[in-house]
Amino acid sequence: MISLFKFLSLASAFSLVGIFLALAFLLDEIEGYFQDSGIKLKRLLPPIAALWSLSTIVTFLADLAEIVDRPILEVFDGNLIRSFALQVVLGKVLLINIIAALIVLFFVPFIKRTGGAVALLLITLIGLLAPYLENHNASSGHHMLVVGLVIVHVLALSFWIGGLIALTLMSATARKLAHGRFHHIALWSLATVALTGIVNGWVRLGSLSQIGSNYGLLLLGKSLLLGLIFTIAFKGYKRNLESVNEQSLVRQLTIEGLLFALTMAMAIILGRTSPPELKNSAAINPILGSVMPQPPTLSRLLLGYEPNGLFLAFLVLLVALYIKGVVVLSRRGDKWPINRTIFFALGISVADFAVNGGLGVYSHVAFSFHMVAHMALATLAPIGIVLGAPITLALRTLPIGRTSQERGVRGFALALLHSRYSRFLTNPIVAMLIFDVSMFALYFTDLFQWLMSYHFGHFFMEMHFFIAGFLFFAALIGIDPVPNKFPFVARIVVILAAMSIHAFFSISLMSSSVLVDGGYFAALDRPWWPDLLGDQKTGAAFGWAFGEVPILLALAATFVQWVRSDSHEAARLERSSERARAAGVPDEVDRYNEYLKSLEQREQRDQRDQR
Repeated sequence: MISLFKFLSLASAFSLVGIFLALAFLLDEIEGYFQDSGIKLKRLLPPIAALWSLSTIVTFLADLAEIVDRPILEVFDGNLIRSFALQVVLGKVLLINIIAALIVLFFVPFIKRTGGAVALLLITLIGLLAPYLENHNASSGHHMLVVGLVIVHVLALSFWIGGLIALTLMSATARKLAHGRFHHIALWSLATVALTGIVNGWVRLGSLSQIGSNYGLLLLGKSLLLGLIFTIAFKGYKRNLESVNEQSLVRQLTIEGLLFALTMAMAIILGRTSPPELKNSAAINPILGSVMPQPPTLSRLLLGYEPNGLFLAFLVLLVALYIKGVVVLSRRGDKWPINRTIFFALGISVADFAVNGGLGVYSHVAFSFHMVAHMALATLAPIGIVLGAPITLALRTLPIGRTSQERGVRGFALALLHSRYSRFLTNPIVAMLIFDVSMFALYFTDLFQWLMSYHFGHFFMEMHFFIAGFLFFAALIGIDPVPNKFPFVARIVVILAAMSIHAFFSISLMSSSVLVDGGYFAALDRPWWPDLLGDQKTGAAFGWAFGEVPILLALAATFVQWVRSDSHEAARLERSSERARAAGVPDEVDRYNEYLKSLEQREQRDQRDQR
């Protein structure tokens, strides 16, 4: 029974993802409002959302019944349910799943615009992916890689299969309109599913000798089915790229749907099957989900690599989209400055080193390295990303609306960029508070210890550091069009204030005699650097020194931009004056001189009248 409701939960969530995706980006709209095709598709949302809510609740109760070894009708106990939901990791992630489903069920009747569809799409994805944060892959020694790959795998499947479901539910006219955009999403999702599936299967199996195990055979069967679906889908997309043949498209969707229903059932069984035990020469630390690294050396820091699958996928997506944008510009005949591409590549490289490289490996086991990684993610990496101008590149290459009244993806991006939420977040003062004050909330409360205790907590911290740094530097030295651009003097004041707050934080941490990790690093029982308080003080000193340098670089960049802005303004005025003189009309300077001369003449007349 539990497998049945997990299947229903997965199928209904995929359907919701596909419908929200269609409402937001595939179907026609006018100024963001749904039209007839979207309104008809929206009517299917309430029953599907109700099915998702019901199946998530039953799945929660069935998992609880299996854990306590009781019939499902005997687990309706308030204390038992509360303990499972608030104290057990599996219960927590399933609770997130239920809350997301209920939020979607409540709000689907009220959405009328693409923005609401995007918001509910994000909530649906959170609920869909939350259960995969709790996974039985620590024994592989690459826990964060495997869990991240599983999440990305399910995410890509939800876009692809959910989109196919949405196409099936549309009218023939709407399907023909939506297919032109969907095939791009489908092909990207197809490539992601294939790549994550191959890497994930290899990591879990460890070697081809394990392919004969129950887990290996299920994985092989699922891969073959997906390969068959991919072949059918790719041929269908190529055939219907220029013009959609309704009969062949419906046949293709039917075949893919039947095959994928079988694949989803196999995936659920696979998820409930333990992978083969791998023989590791070194013991796996249960807290890290990997082997405890050896004492740090320069070569281990520079050459070590233990990827976080989710963050690595995030960086790969950024790089792929950036390259895609540059290619689109090149095919159009426009040039993209090479220095911006270099800055972007450097920023991505720093972020990868701070999370997945040797610095990221040791950041999980020593506070000093954690603080250096924090500063690299929050300061160095965002500076490179900001100077790469990704928002400008996106606005120049995103697809526009199919009609003059349709916003399209680019119009939606512009609306989001100029929304009140964006104006609030890109305000330099707000960005500074997020950048600096959040450090006090993280390190001087129990939040740091709580996040460090969970593998997904590391990812959320890393994303926070990265996004907070991007907002801060985009508001101050960014060349992208953001809503709030302070005068240069005000920017300098904000930067100096950020330096002061950061220095105060570092000094407070250095002078603290209490460990801020709540016992996390002690529980790791690392065999080197046993002085935890000394390591914390060292980390605070590193954070102070390391964090000030990028901020000083930002200060220098602000001065340079100020000088360049004045030079450009002077050059503009000079060109304006030359054009005005060539046309025989007074320019701005001449008009201002005439104004001063008239004031002087008026003053002279007044003096003569007084005599």
